[in-house]
Amino acid sequence: MDRITIRDLEVWYRVGVGDEERANPQRLHLSLEMTRDLRAAGVSDDLADTIDYFAVAQRLMHFGEDKDWKLIEKVAADVASMVLDEFGPVSVAVEVKKFILPETNFVSVRLTRDAQGRPLKPGLS
Repeated sequence: MDRITIRDLEVWYRVGVGDEERANPQRLHLSLEMTRDLRAAGVSDDLADTIDYFAVAQRLMHFGEDKDWKLIEKVAADVASMVLDEFGPVSVAVEVKKFILPETNFVSVRLTRDAQGRPLKPGLS
């Protein structure tokens, strides 16, 4: 299956277990892999035959404006649901990186969902 990838998009979302941590937006990096058959786009050269990655990135940058989350697992699940609903890939893999532990580069969660929102079996993402 063909893939469109957005790697390490910087967003500012309110996320954290404690109220104090969620008081202000913090920097996260989102990475997505969206699968879709891209043969038609390769022939037509028409944006209508693919996923508009610019539109996806713009939507993600504003996705957290009126929300807050306790867990990055929930952020990843909500992002996956939104991308599947609004942009129609066959599947989406979402990785959320959080820069909270000073001893690490980041912590992250990665999940993959099919068009019905179900987790994909290992090795299929």
